[in-house]
Amino acid sequence: MAEQALDNPRLLLVDDDETFCKVLKSALERRNYEVLVANDVKSGIALAEEYLPEFAVIDLRIGYESGLELVKKLIGLDDNTNCVVLTGYASIATAVEAIKLGAIHYLTKPANADEIVNALNRNQGDSSVIISETPLSVKRLEWEHLQKVLMQYDGNISAAARALNMHRRTLQRKLDKKPVRE
Repeated sequence: MAEQALDNPRLLLVDDDETFCKVLKSALERRNYEVLVANDVKSGIALAEEYLPEFAVIDLRIGYESGLELVKKLIGLDDNTNCVVLTGYASIATAVEAIKLGAIHYLTKPANADEIVNALNRNQGDSSVIISETPLSVKRLEWEHLQKVLMQYDGNISAAARALNMHRRTLQRKLDKKPVRE
C-alpha cells in the first residue's frame, strides 16, 4: 500500500456488504480519509495490525461473526482508535457492549457518510438527546431481551436458547429478523 498522505487519517472499514463498502469508501475518501476495507473479521484484524488505523467503522454483524470482537481487538492494539459500530440490527444490549469495549459511537443503518464522520469525531456524549415519551413495544422488548441474553452467553445461540428455554432454531429465526422500529 502507498505511504499514507500526511494529512489524511487512516480509517478501517469492515463490513460484509461489498457494495456498501465500495460506496462508503468512495464517500470517505472524498472527505480526505485513507480507507482500508475488509469484508470479514480476520482480514480486518490483519489490516489493523499492519496499519494501525486512527479510525474504524465496524459492522456489528459481519457474516456470522460479531464486529464487537474486532472493536475489542482494535482497542487492544491502540486505545486511541476511534471506533464506530454500524448496524442494521441495533439493540440496547449490543450498544452497551460496544461502548464498554471502547467504541465511541453506535449508529443504525442506514447512515450516510456525513453521519459517520460526525460520529467518528464526536468524543463527548449529548445530554440534550430527546427521551422518548412512549415505552418500547412488546415486540421490541422481546428483541432487546433476546439480544441481552445472547450477549450474556457471548453470542452462543445454543447456550442462549437453553437459558431462554427455547428451541435453538426458534431463537435463530427470531434473531434473523430485523428489530421492530420504534
